[in-house]
Amino acid sequence: MNWLYDSHIHLSDPEYNSYIPYIINAMKLLNLKACCVSMDYDTSVNTLNLSKKSQNVLPFIGVHPEMAQKNTSLVFEMIEKKNKEINGIGEIGLDKTYISSDDEWNVQKKVFSNQLSLAEKFNKPVSIHSRKTLDEIFEILSSFNMKSVLLHWFDGNKNQLKHAMDLGFYVSYGPVLIYANDKQALLHKTDKDKILLETDGPVKFSHCFSYKPTQIQFLPSVVYCASKILKTSYDDLLRQLEKNSNRFLNS
Repeated sequence: MNWLYDSHIHLSDPEYNSYIPYIINAMKLLNLKACCVSMDYDTSVNTLNLSKKSQNVLPFIGVHPEMAQKNTSLVFEMIEKKNKEINGIGEIGLDKTYISSDDEWNVQKKVFSNQLSLAEKFNKPVSIHSRKTLDEIFEILSSFNMKSVLLHWFDGNKNQLKHAMDLGFYVSYGPVLIYANDKQALLHKTDKDKILLETDGPVKFSHCFSYKPTQIQFLPSVVYCASKILKTSYDDLLRQLEKNSNRFLNS
């Protein structure tokens, strides 16, 4: 039986606290593994604790751009100390939504670069937040020798997608595939060996899943939708996604 991978979900978010036993059990039943990303120090601690409860939780720790203006040193120290326990670094990246000055933008870029340096040092994959900052992210990444890069929730244009493919990056798509024509068009143009799927829970989707906090159990529906868009069978796509996920995780 093939493994199903959620390439980006925030199981360490407080929204899930009371559901964790149920989620872990569902992951076991569905043969599902999850790249559990973090936002800051507290969620990074929670992510590591969750990974001790289930081998199906693959811990990614890091500082989200929203949190870049806060004290980030504790997370950097955790990555240094726990590098053998983590599967990757994330969610990291850039997002001008969260800044109000050039100084804050420079801080955000420095925090991002510091984490890329740690990923390079420890040979870890990264899960990158790139909302409306893809060109800046491409430029910064050019200074690093990264083993595995995921542009999570890809939201660029077709030219940016081609550039990502030329660089050998992975891109992931989530539940919006079910109703968003632009995402479906991008999926069509993505190299098959660079596609990953995600839920990005606990995000709520107004056009599907009844605007409920996203559960990891929604992922098979995303896979089914993607298989229809790509005109392939569910099982064939599942096998391809497992290969892609293993390459991304370097396992």
